[in-house]
Amino acid sequence: MPIDASVAIGADLGERSFSWSESDVLLYHLGIGAGSRAGDNLSEAALGYTLDGPGLQVLPSFGVVAPTFHETDPPPLDLPGCDINLAQVVHGSQSITVHAPLPTSGTATVSTRISDVWDKGKAAVIWQEGVATSEAGEQLWTVRSSIFVKGEGGWGGDRGASTAVELPTRPADADTTYAVTPQQALLYRLCGDRNPLHADPAFAATAGFPAPILHGLCSYGIVLRELTSALLADDATRVGGFTARFAGVVFPGETIRVQGWLEDGRIIAGASIAGGERDGSPVLADCVLDLA
Repeated sequence: MPIDASVAIGADLGERSFSWSESDVLLYHLGIGAGSRAGDNLSEAALGYTLDGPGLQVLPSFGVVAPTFHETDPPPLDLPGCDINLAQVVHGSQSITVHAPLPTSGTATVSTRISDVWDKGKAAVIWQEGVATSEAGEQLWTVRSSIFVKGEGGWGGDRGASTAVELPTRPADADTTYAVTPQQALLYRLCGDRNPLHADPAFAATAGFPAPILHGLCSYGIVLRELTSALLADDATRVGGFTARFAGVVFPGETIRVQGWLEDGRIIAGASIAGGERDGSPVLADCVLDLA
């Protein structure tokens, strides 16, 4: 059996120590579009993401990429109990919970395990959970992600819980757009994801795409930044966590529409393509921004 849930679930994936600097934070924020609007170079709120110094803050989504920020090779898909092919795998969902505002520089260790494996019939969903801890032993953040493995379900395992988030029918409290720049993926790949799918047209063609696609985690960061700007006055310290499911692709040059609703002490949201032939195509779904 390519996936043995009895071996995989609970498997320890080890520890990774890593460090980050203000420069890494600045590059990440630029990679997800901070400072790109007219006037942002003079805006105190926008400079809170793009200017080093005492006013710099860290958008929590940075914690997702911080452990691998300086890597140039794709991570090996070596998971206990999971004999799977990388070509079968897509990123399913991502969440981060922060236990305090993220420091602009530091050193930490992340410990990761396989937390669950779901049998969806024609596919498997593998969940990983990682906890980042400071040198002083304080928990900084917790990340949880899933990968969708096509063709590897059907062993009779747990199908897993439904996490669908229904969007309100009333008008959104925030309805914004962000125009993805032609070089967005080329810039974001410097944040530790050099997958040629996002940069090499020939490679993208072999994967069935007419052009390189934007990184899913770049869309994830863009949506969180847009929601933080529109509904939290650009105060990243008010973000306690962010969860989203990857529902579709974005091509550089397209525009992402982000809609958010304040509901029961949190923000629920959705993201789609605005304009062009793919108008309305989903980007992120089941988005929940938890307030700190």
